Amino acid sequence: MPTRTQTVVFTDLTGYTNTVSRSDREALRELIASHEMLVAPVLERYGGRIVKNLGDSYMALFDAATDAVRACLELVENIPQEGRFSIRAGLATGDVEVIDGDAFGDAVNMAARILAKCPDAEVWFAAATFGCMNQSEIAWEPVGRLSLKGFAGETEVYRAVPRSHAWLPEPVADGVRSSRLVRIQRGDPLGALPPRPVILLEGFVPGSQALRDFVDQLPVVDPASLWLVAYNLPPVDRHDWQSSGRGLVIGTPTAVERAINETRRPAQSAGSDTIILDVNASAVVELVLAGLALPATPLSEVVSAYTYDLLADGRWVNRSDRALGRVAISSDGVSFTAQVPGVLVHGRQATPGVPVPLVHGAAIDAPSGRITFHSLGDRGYAGLLLSDSLARLGVGAGQQAEIGREPNYPGLALPDRRGQDNIRWCVGSRAARARESGFTLDRALAGRRQAAVSPGPGGAHVVALHQRCPTFVVDGTSLVQVALNAPRLVGVGELIVAGTSVIAVRAPGA
Repeated sequence: MPTRTQTVVFTDLTGYTNTVSRSDREALRELIASHEMLVAPVLERYGGRIVKNLGDSYMALFDAATDAVRACLELVENIPQEGRFSIRAGLATGDVEVIDGDAFGDAVNMAARILAKCPDAEVWFAAATFGCMNQSEIAWEPVGRLSLKGFAGETEVYRAVPRSHAWLPEPVADGVRSSRLVRIQRGDPLGALPPRPVILLEGFVPGSQALRDFVDQLPVVDPASLWLVAYNLPPVDRHDWQSSGRGLVIGTPTAVERAINETRRPAQSAGSDTIILDVNASAVVELVLAGLALPATPLSEVVSAYTYDLLADGRWVNRSDRALGRVAISSDGVSFTAQVPGVLVHGRQATPGVPVPLVHGAAIDAPSGRITFHSLGDRGYAGLLLSDSLARLGVGAGQQAEIGREPNYPGLALPDRRGQDNIRWCVGSRAARARESGFTLDRALAGRRQAAVSPGPGGAHVVALHQRCPTFVVDGTSLVQVALNAPRLVGVGELIVAGTSVIAVRAPGA
């Protein structure tokens, strides 16, 4: 059979291994029989040709990408209703060669890799499938850019949205939790709006005159605060709505209502939202991990560029498939790329996968809160990404606390991120040696014991402890190096830079 462009589908029973370990042979035979009875007919009804069945999974080929996605949507919609198992699906489109009854090609490998990352009861597909399917016929939304084993760079992945489910973008979910969500049905009068409203427009036909008229009568609001509920909508209507920085919630009215109600019932925390690393009731100052410091590139003929990924809890990591966004630093400057919908940069919805240059004072609004970019022009740093974390250390009168990767007690431990996936190396022997020796930015720029801090009048005294890893104090858009033997007074509200970490000096409980 010659090579043909086809859409490859992999389906998988969720929790199959755990079920097998708890089942006798008869129960296992019944599970496999039920799986075959429910899955195979759906795939075949939509034109799929089953290549193989491994008991807990199917591989099928489709001539039409739209039919392949529709088949998978029907599977995730109907099978969970049986109550015995649920299913997930991964799809990719490309050239496929069938040899001796089996299928081969990059599309086959990509579909399998996407399936491995796909959560339970969801349908994820690659950009090529997205480009081939009828986008008006399938309800879809971006998942983000994923690193897939065996494929260079990152792959844009999308999710087909079943009629029974909706995923609230984080700004909308945050609006629900903070009671800032304003739900407006078509025909409702416009009432008073709360501060920083999140406006959810429901029942409007995308692209309709009624929708345009309603938006025109709104008071001046940030376009990023407007969210339209829609399900299947033509690409032109989607583009017209989002091109102004407005957002979409993809889902049926019933599914969106259910998602809002579920968001209103978060698990209640029994403790404080603040983690004090050293509980000290007599603390005079607190040291707070308050952001990511960005060394300028090229760095020491070793690093030509690098990235860090932002997680939903506000942490920065070297690389993650679950990242909300990615900051990139190169000789061209600093940019931020949203990896998922719902992240705001400069007050506008950021298009996933499209880098946005950061200038001094730029704001990134993410689930963990607002992150502000503070540009620097010297001492080898491009800038700071500022946002207080929960990690903090109270320092009492007469105490001396240390800052470092492995500080003495009491101490504030700096992040020690392992791995080199975020580094683009310079050319040359020096970079090669650094790569082979396990070089990371965190280890190269921060010592085990970097600096010591003790309370002082109106703030804290800081003295450097490490001869090769300098510690700085932020002075406007400049950095002042802290001396080894001369303590420097840092006032409350001021910032210390140690390696890739920013430490804020705060009043206790601030």
